[in-house]
Amino acid sequence: MSIKEISREDILKALGTVQEPELGGDLVSRGMIRDLSVDGSRVTFTIVLTTPACPLKAVMQKQSEEAIRKVAPGVTAIKINWDADVSVARRGGASGVSEPQSPLLPNVKNIIAVSSGKGGVGKSTVAVNLAIALAQDGAKVGLLDADIYGPNIPIMMGTNERPRMLGETRIMPVENYGIKLMSIGFLVPAGSSMVWRGPMVHGALQQLMRDVEWGPLDYFIVDMPPGTGDAQLTMTQSVQLAGAVIVSTPQDVALSDAIRGLGMFQQMHVPILGLVENMSYFVCPCCGERTEIFDHGNVRRVAQQRNLTFLGEIPLDTQVRVGGDSGVPITVSQPESPVSQAFREAARNMAGRISVLAHRKLPVIK
Repeated sequence: MSIKEISREDILKALGTVQEPELGGDLVSRGMIRDLSVDGSRVTFTIVLTTPACPLKAVMQKQSEEAIRKVAPGVTAIKINWDADVSVARRGGASGVSEPQSPLLPNVKNIIAVSSGKGGVGKSTVAVNLAIALAQDGAKVGLLDADIYGPNIPIMMGTNERPRMLGETRIMPVENYGIKLMSIGFLVPAGSSMVWRGPMVHGALQQLMRDVEWGPLDYFIVDMPPGTGDAQLTMTQSVQLAGAVIVSTPQDVALSDAIRGLGMFQQMHVPILGLVENMSYFVCPCCGERTEIFDHGNVRRVAQQRNLTFLGEIPLDTQVRVGGDSGVPITVSQPESPVSQAFREAARNMAGRISVLAHRKLPVIK
């Protein structure tokens, strides 16, 4: 084929053989190809993803380039631009019925509960770094600290700024590292003890969602308190959750509690987006020896046994603790480190799972 014979139809034919690796169907029929132009032997087009945090972006790029060169060998240059139209998978809630939006958060596409069965497993650390990883990939992200009794997000996100009022009834979220934030910790004096009963917790969480000017968001990460109490019931009954992410360390004591939390979300008809194994192993920075301090691989095993998605394993690293205490999370301070890459992989796997759920015809409760 000569250069003059290359046409848009040739390129579309080639791209029509490239399958979306998670959702199925080819890129053309799914409407993912935009702004295609052919200039002599140069081809330029945009692939519109269902999430900017697509975990298989590199796979689609490689397959697209190979398909074009196979159908149109005269092509000398291929430029692929990327865009995203984030899918909405707001499907979970106490009713088990999929609804188009959550009235408390009408401009939020996907609400994700990050949960654990017990404290001390690094759930807030995972929530913070998942949120930052998504924002670094280009998503619009909000982070809500739903732990009324022990709010840690202000410390971990490095800000104690008091939210500003917008008019008489609306609250502007605090922003840092590209994330919109809200926590009861921003609204009460530092160190204050919240001695509240369940109805007060319920009301506070609803207010932190309803009265805050969150604006349009692709992902709304909710850092849940540990356990299966009032906050969990409020979230599952008040909004349509895209799903829950369960965080656990590998040892049996933590994992048994995580399984109970997982069962609570299933009982409330909330999809499980996946499981994360935190503090999965430790690599000595001096000698490089790997030590599995809390055991290893048990969270992956539970995910496989229950036919759930395993989102990834996060190694134990002192810099994660330093980042949390200093208010500069490791995905900000050391974005190319192995730990940050692990958080980024987990975030992308989670976003991919949301896209899969969004494109299924019926809610999938697992």
